[in-house]
Amino acid sequence: MAELAYELGAMAPSPFRVATREQDTADTWTLTLEPVARELAPVGPGQFMMVYPFGVGEVPISVSGPPDEPGPVVLTVRAVGAVSRAICGAKPGSTLGLRGPFGNTWPIAAAEGGDVVVVAGGIGLAPLRPVVLRALRHERAYGRISVLYGARTPSDLLYPAQWATWRRRSTVEVTVDAAGSGWRGNVGVVPTLVAGARFDPDHTTAFVCGPEIMMRFAAEALRARGVPSERIMLSLERHMQCGIGLCGHCQLGPTLICRDGPVYSLAEIEPWLEVREL
Repeated sequence: MAELAYELGAMAPSPFRVATREQDTADTWTLTLEPVARELAPVGPGQFMMVYPFGVGEVPISVSGPPDEPGPVVLTVRAVGAVSRAICGAKPGSTLGLRGPFGNTWPIAAAEGGDVVVVAGGIGLAPLRPVVLRALRHERAYGRISVLYGARTPSDLLYPAQWATWRRRSTVEVTVDAAGSGWRGNVGVVPTLVAGARFDPDHTTAFVCGPEIMMRFAAEALRARGVPSERIMLSLERHMQCGIGLCGHCQLGPTLICRDGPVYSLAEIEPWLEVREL
């Protein structure tokens, strides 16, 4: 009976009011949400919420705000379908339903004492922003902190106003796939930044998120530098509907990503990533 009560509670969305809404790119917005009735449990870095614009549908969205702290829930959302467009279009004062937090977390605390390398592509920087914020907040617990980030074009890059603050305590390298004459930075795909990054591969934990093909090549580049597969962490995305491992829509091989992930080491998940049909 207690287990049933948990499942029913986990399926009931809590109302959250949109406090702020800021446009990041042409198709991406960051929303700050405050609880209407009850606060949810603190969100760990890498966990996600099931977000419900009432009457439209529900999608999983990774939390992009500071981790393990009480307060508003921060979500960075790209409008790619009817539900995410409704979320992005939610005006301050309107209400969204939230369930969660769900999933496991980036092992940022376990990375203490070594170097941290964050490799992000496109919207993949949003789930990794909590790792960056946590590492910078406790910078003395780590060695070198490197953020390697890229997107398709300069206009697709997230959080550029925050890079100057990050660069005070870490190395931030940015690249784009294609750029016009006004771009003065790197041009190329994100994994190419790994070769030039400064870190000790024997004492490094890498955190990788982005399109799956980008993660494959980034993982190969990190392994070529000598980072063990057990310390290359990936955040996977599949079609998640329930968030608690009941519906099976997010199955990848023997694992359910909403229940067992979304964060896995390359050592754990590599055999299943190699099966293209999965």
